[in-house]
Amino acid sequence: MYSPDTTKYLIHLTLQIEGVVDKPDVVGAIFGQTEGLLGEDLDLRDLQRTGRVGRIDVQIITKRGETKGEILISSSLDRAETALLASSLETIDRVGPCTAHVKVDRIEDIRVTKRRRIVERAKELLLEDFDEGTINSDDLLDEVREVIRIEKLELLGEEKVHAGPNVVASDAIILVEGRADVINLLRYGIKNAVAVEGTNVPRIITDLCSQKTATTLLDGDRGGELILRELLQVAEIDFVAYSPRGKSVEEMSRKEIIKALRNKVPVEVVTEHISDEGTAERLPVRTAPAEVRVSEEDERPSQQRKDGKEGTQKPPSTLGEHMADVRDQKIARFLSPDYTVLMESSAADVEGALQTLSGDIEGLVVDRIIDQKLLDQIGGKNLEFVAARDFKGIIKRPLSIRLIKIG
Repeated sequence: MYSPDTTKYLIHLTLQIEGVVDKPDVVGAIFGQTEGLLGEDLDLRDLQRTGRVGRIDVQIITKRGETKGEILISSSLDRAETALLASSLETIDRVGPCTAHVKVDRIEDIRVTKRRRIVERAKELLLEDFDEGTINSDDLLDEVREVIRIEKLELLGEEKVHAGPNVVASDAIILVEGRADVINLLRYGIKNAVAVEGTNVPRIITDLCSQKTATTLLDGDRGGELILRELLQVAEIDFVAYSPRGKSVEEMSRKEIIKALRNKVPVEVVTEHISDEGTAERLPVRTAPAEVRVSEEDERPSQQRKDGKEGTQKPPSTLGEHMADVRDQKIARFLSPDYTVLMESSAADVEGALQTLSGDIEGLVVDRIIDQKLLDQIGGKNLEFVAARDFKGIIKRPLSIRLIKIG
């Protein structure tokens, strides 16, 4: 019995008949007119019976009294035998009562065709489906260190919240949203982070906030705002640090995390205007003390900070320091992403300054009341934040701008 797996060659013949015939007529003519032509060893019937030649595939079309088509015969004979068999088929001159013309079109080497397909597929696999085999030492080290960081995670309280190894012993903690955020801070050596795990704040979090200095560092999206709102209602928060708009803490780089923590602001100056069914609602905050100190990690007073020489004042480098400088001075400062002053103007002339400013502006700190009209103009500049004395008549707040009230 013939097996397609043993096919070496495929004989392609063209067929033209002067009359109308059917496929069985063509097959009968092939067997009948080649019988005994090449001897017993190459008799077509014997070759099929021993599995050295496959079935005869005839495809014909009849049109206007003529029949045309193609004959395909698969062979596992060697090259010489296959060529001899193919040439013998050209001797067929009649099919039934009709004159016929048979010609070998080509003899296809199936193995060459298969090899070509194999090579093309191998190219695709080489380019697309191989896993990267290169070894990067940094990647290996990061993978090992990641295991260490995960092992250092602790589970606190009955709620089993994820926390860094120094949360219990430290005087200050950083509140983040989830486990991945804690791991990212561990990656950069910050070991006093604890995960809030959603808007339903665990009791262990409120207990820790009552005992330690608490700073929030939440995702810069709507979810982060909701968690901050919940925390301000149930826990004693001291400082608020902001992630870049639309970015989660687990995605932040070391530079972004350090910048956010360095520019944290006291909770007393945090206020958000949330549009709720057409009314402006103030986010609940704790009552401000008589004197508010703007601090970095060591809570140093901002206005009296020195650079080592008596009488020389260090330029403001954090948002809190700029707010302290602007307060009650009736001035406005436009700040760059690194909190340097791009322009300083009169608070009353903010509208004019907005027309002249261009480039990368991070935010505005101004000692005046911001109304809806001015906020709309500011929104066109793609600022990250606006810090002002107060906000009045705000009905539509741009989602991309953070509003901070100067305490």
